[in-house]
Amino acid sequence: MQILQANRALLSRLLPGVEAEHLTVRQGQFHQVVIGSDRVVCLPRTEAAAARLPHRAAVLRLLAGFDLGFRTPRPLLEGGAQGTDKLSFLVLSRVPGDPLEADALEDPQIAEAAAAQYVTLLTELARIGQQEKVRAALPAPRDRWRRFAADVRAELFEFMSDAGRRRAERELTALDGLPQVNAAVVHGDLGAENVLWECHDGLPILSGVIDWDEVTIGDPAEDLAAIDASYGSDFLNQVLALGGWSDSTITTRIAVIRTTFALQQALSAHRDGDEEQLADGLTGYR
Repeated sequence: MQILQANRALLSRLLPGVEAEHLTVRQGQFHQVVIGSDRVVCLPRTEAAAARLPHRAAVLRLLAGFDLGFRTPRPLLEGGAQGTDKLSFLVLSRVPGDPLEADALEDPQIAEAAAAQYVTLLTELARIGQQEKVRAALPAPRDRWRRFAADVRAELFEFMSDAGRRRAERELTALDGLPQVNAAVVHGDLGAENVLWECHDGLPILSGVIDWDEVTIGDPAEDLAAIDASYGSDFLNQVLALGGWSDSTITTRIAVIRTTFALQQALSAHRDGDEEQLADGLTGYR
């Protein structure tokens, strides 16, 4: 509740008529998010995250222009500016729904329904990833994984133990075999907490997807790896089978990319000067 007390005046203005006890605070990698009944307020954790807010708002406006079959947050109000003493914030529409708990997938009907909707989600992201205006707004990074590996070695190895560096080197070396795939819009953090569902007649209905901070053009294997990390290989295989993606090439890419998630978090945190997120990302490397 510290964030509510520290930003009481601002939050009272942005979320009028809402009492503090009715607000929920979520700690994200880049933002602290205060959730009201119909809107959320994103407060950047660092100056670097604040500087990215205008781009984030622009991307969300772009996504809102597509009929994706699920909701994405819509920017409602922006405040603050880089280089000023005003607190930066971004107010977004609240997407209804809740994450799907992993144990819910023990029911075969629920698992089948959720897997089919994940296929639809990823298919839609692939579809809009071919749109010229989307590719212009989200330029595909060149040699992404090779550059990532080089940056981790240069920027993070000094914080690791000898054993941690050996582990990281094994994971980074595996990236050398990844092809450059720029086939789709990639959410970049499609873990269970960012995919929201509502229940109708006992079955989950995909309500929306939130937290598009790391969206880019790239390899859908990255989003599939996040599904694997959240729900396990059995559910991932169900998604792959329904989507017609059950080939060894994509499963290899998924496995390799999944090992990089902690290092991705640590590298972003290091560049943002976020010591808490850096320490969390490097937990297994120290």
